Amino acid sequence: MSGAVLDAQVRVDRGGFALDARLRAASGEIVAVMGPSGAGKSTLLGAIAGFTTLTGGTVRLDDTTVQDAGSVDVPARERGVILLGQQPRLFPHLSARDNIAFGPRARRVAKAKARADADTWLERIGLAGMGDRHPERLSGGQQQRVALARALATSPRVLLLDEPLTSLDPETADGIRSLLRDALAETRITTVLATHDATDAIALAGRLLVLEHGRVTDEGSPAAVLGAPATSFIAAVALNASASGDPWEAKVERVQTDADGIRVHARIADGTPIELGFPSGTPMAAGSTISIRPPAS
Repeated sequence: MSGAVLDAQVRVDRGGFALDARLRAASGEIVAVMGPSGAGKSTLLGAIAGFTTLTGGTVRLDDTTVQDAGSVDVPARERGVILLGQQPRLFPHLSARDNIAFGPRARRVAKAKARADADTWLERIGLAGMGDRHPERLSGGQQQRVALARALATSPRVLLLDEPLTSLDPETADGIRSLLRDALAETRITTVLATHDATDAIALAGRLLVLEHGRVTDEGSPAAVLGAPATSFIAAVALNASASGDPWEAKVERVQTDADGIRVHARIADGTPIELGFPSGTPMAAGSTISIRPPAS
């Protein structure tokens, strides 16, 4: 299983706000989108999902245009795109198992298989034995795990995550971040993650896009973007990502070469594995240390 190639040129004019941004993602790629409140992150994801009308531009999945500013507008339910936000929005009348099985059942997967697969997902997300519980009997973190499993169980072409960890306490967020990292590595679903937290971008994404005032102000690997801040917002993010103003560092474990350059597999100080992209020819070797230094205050 692997996700779709996404190419979205999104223009949305709404009152005094205008979003004009392009977001591209290769099949299976994870792209993080960061920006201050009101920058247009949710509007961008809404357009890709099919919930926001375009003033201009196009949204393409693989070789198919699913929306433009004219006559093309494939309904959201037919795009194979799933949007998961801060709230789990589970069906309250369904058990955790049947929430996860809902998508496959809607695609005519046999009930027994859909529910058996849901039990497998429950085990993977650390909720084995809780399949019969309804949402009101689950904690907020447990509900978000079920919501994530429900999204992944549909094998979407593109997964859109809009600040999914914001409402969770740090320990719960860390657990779901680890779950998400492992699940996306296995499923290779193309993913766009809107977040305010550099930890999410560093731990999960191979590429970071920064959106400010409706425009893209920088784009590249998280290491490159945070390591050489192009705007004051990025500088602030880089500074906050570095505890007490010290450099953020990761130890390189493995280096791969692909058509887009080199992929560096590394591990940060708390043991979290990350994957970063760099241009071809960047000097990098196993055992070396990547350092992102915050700007001088």
